[in-house]
Amino acid sequence: MASIKDVAAEAGVSVATVSRVLNDHPSVSEDARTRVLAAVEALGYRPNAVARSLRTDQTRTLGLVISDVLNPYFTELARSVEEEARALGYSVIIGNADERPDLQDHHVRTLLDRRIDGLLVSPTDGGSPLILDAARAGTPMVFVDRWIPGVDVPVVRSDGRAAVRDLVAHLHGLGHRRLAIIAGPAATTTGSERVEAFRAAMAEYGLPLPDAYIGQGDFQAESGRRVTEGFLDLPEPPEVVFAADNLMALGALDAVRARGLRVPRDIALAAFDDIRWFVHTDPPITAIAQPTGELGRAAVRALVDRIEGRPPQSVTLPARLVVRRSCGEPVPQEPPAPEEFPASAEPSPATNRSQT
Repeated sequence: MASIKDVAAEAGVSVATVSRVLNDHPSVSEDARTRVLAAVEALGYRPNAVARSLRTDQTRTLGLVISDVLNPYFTELARSVEEEARALGYSVIIGNADERPDLQDHHVRTLLDRRIDGLLVSPTDGGSPLILDAARAGTPMVFVDRWIPGVDVPVVRSDGRAAVRDLVAHLHGLGHRRLAIIAGPAATTTGSERVEAFRAAMAEYGLPLPDAYIGQGDFQAESGRRVTEGFLDLPEPPEVVFAADNLMALGALDAVRARGLRVPRDIALAAFDDIRWFVHTDPPITAIAQPTGELGRAAVRALVDRIEGRPPQSVTLPARLVVRRSCGEPVPQEPPAPEEFPASAEPSPATNRSQT
């Protein structure tokens, strides 16, 4: 592998001149710059990023700690973070907390030890001393999706309260009255916010929400299955199960099918966190969609602003209701096929519409 000395010899300049060219220093002549860049290309030289970080105190690297890499929502979030970071000249190292506070702190500690320039975190709970200490120490940091109340760190998230209200209004309009929720962990801001939004919307429409219709999940599919089995065993099961994230919704769907029941004929199902798979289930699942890609991009921009000395801004974007057919919605009517073409045997596409 070529060294910086090899580049200097090839270009006929000093090592200091090569360094100035690679760091885009304005004092280098155009002739020297051309010769150095030609030598870099000819020798296939790649600067040592670690050594450069020691000189500049920057690694051009961001850390991202997400709650669960197997959750399609966080997978899409991570992808948008990586794309935006690359566009701004940064690389990303990702740690998967697997909804475990201890694993979250392990990744945060490792990333800080690697001298990342800034940290994006979706906290698994609200009490990590390590994250609190890093924030107080001035580590450039942004909370994304979830946050820790009372910590002076920019937050990039969606607000799902209006969308939850739209969902309850939609279900009420379909004639449903017994609605249950599989809640996320109360220790997370998203878990507590969604169940409170659901409770408020139920009260607004005069619908009772007995304790038996509030099941405690953990944003994992198994908890959605377990809670739904409990709902189905009640003397008066709910008419609708609303899962507060997509994995719990899939677990709920498994539980319904394991009993030989059908959605929505026997029980309706809705979810928070729309995912692409939901249009392929039978029936397609009505869900609340978050602007996941824009959240990831906005989080990176806020963090880079903080790193580069600009004032970062918190960002809140609205979620929206996407109506499909898992709650007893009428099947959309296909327009008549032209006479010269036979009617398609394919099922009609799911209807997506936002209710505001």
